Amino acid sequence: MKAFAKLFVLILLVVFSVNLLANPKVEMAILLDTSGSMEGLIEQAKSQLWQIVNELAISKRDGQPIDLYIALYEYGKDSIPESEGYIRMIVPLSQDLDKISEELFVLKTNGGNEYCGRVIQSAVNSLQWSEDNNDLKLIFIAGNEPFTQGKIKYKDACQKAIENGIIVNTIFCGDFQEGIDTFWKDGADLADGKYMNIDHNMQLVQIDAPQDEELFQLSQALNDTYIAYGIEGEMYKERQEEQDSNALSMGGGTYAARTMSKSSAQYKNTQWDMVDAEEEGAVNLQEIPEDQLPEEMKNMSLKERKAYVEEKAAERKRIQEKITQISAEREKYITQERAKLNEKSLDSVIIDAIHEQAAKKNYKFE
Repeated sequence: MKAFAKLFVLILLVVFSVNLLANPKVEMAILLDTSGSMEGLIEQAKSQLWQIVNELAISKRDGQPIDLYIALYEYGKDSIPESEGYIRMIVPLSQDLDKISEELFVLKTNGGNEYCGRVIQSAVNSLQWSEDNNDLKLIFIAGNEPFTQGKIKYKDACQKAIENGIIVNTIFCGDFQEGIDTFWKDGADLADGKYMNIDHNMQLVQIDAPQDEELFQLSQALNDTYIAYGIEGEMYKERQEEQDSNALSMGGGTYAARTMSKSSAQYKNTQWDMVDAEEEGAVNLQEIPEDQLPEEMKNMSLKERKAYVEEKAAERKRIQEKITQISAEREKYITQERAKLNEKSLDSVIIDAIHEQAAKKNYKFE
């Protein structure tokens, strides 16, 4: 009996130690209406993803940096089977930010039967949410049809969410009062969330800054520090470059925001990049088969391989520090210019809500 008690205490100590070592989490599910009238919403999501990431990247709880997880859903598209409620989980809660970006850029709109209750229920039940009540767990749902559509009652879905510590924020794409009249505000109120509205068809102004050209050069230099390994390493590296191109297609501001994200701790690529994998202890250089190494490393000794990875890691750190410095200068300039426009867009309302709700759980933005 004493041995069992000692074992039980040991298990508790291990669990407690693991919890102490783990970074606090911010988990955010973005639920986008992709029915026929929502092209503008998708465009805003594509152009503003990195700005949202950048805001979260600087958050801490009790002095600890956070780990960011994002999930992506679409709902309201007739090409998704009715039996599935016209909803689709595109990406589960993930730290793979390039995957989120990639999927946003291939989203298409058509149809629509927008079942808000069902997509919220699916996000609550199907995603692997943190069990730590101190972690920040958020749903943001955006659309423009009555919140009451579908067989799953939004009240039940929202109440189930908050019972599990998941806050539901609603973003009505249209007139503020219309969103209230169609129960978008009620849904947020039920789950301790915030009701907001945006003009999803608003043409956002891209603000060029004096720092943009240098950030472009630094982003390219940063890419050269990534060492693709494994069977799919090159595919992932190509995807990184494709998302750079996608960001650039949205304008210099979006590209600059993505560059800043790539310099943050939230941009992790341990599944394909040897520098990140080595830093996280996710790979053993000695165990990687030669045919899964990049060409320039195949003829290296183990000592040379380690030195090469360390060299790229040091180079990346220098570039990231420079990006952080220049991005801070750019942000001051952009903040002043943006204030003149008084825009209310998807990123601004999401960031405002996150600030309010994170503060209640002792998250700070530094």
